[in-house]
Amino acid sequence: MSAYDSIMQGLNEALAHAQGEDVGARVHQIVVPTVDVAAIRASTGLSQSAFAQSIGVAKGTLLNWEHGRRQPTGPAQVLLAMIAKKPSLVRELLQ
Repeated sequence: MSAYDSIMQGLNEALAHAQGEDVGARVHQIVVPTVDVAAIRASTGLSQSAFAQSIGVAKGTLLNWEHGRRQPTGPAQVLLAMIAKKPSLVRELLQ
């Protein structure tokens, strides 16, 4: 099978899967818990400015998360979930 044929086969399978057909694809569901950003920051003992800097986001972004105007997503949500489980993580990694 040529590279072109292989790519076309993959694309056709992806389209079929997207249309709900059973093409034998494995689907993985990963659930990242929702996080209470204010409580997580408080558990670290850091100020808003220091915490925002330590996780690499703007203070305004952190404020929006803490006040519920926005929710962290993707890598930020995962990082915050990790810090929730081990608040000392930020200090350990930054020393």
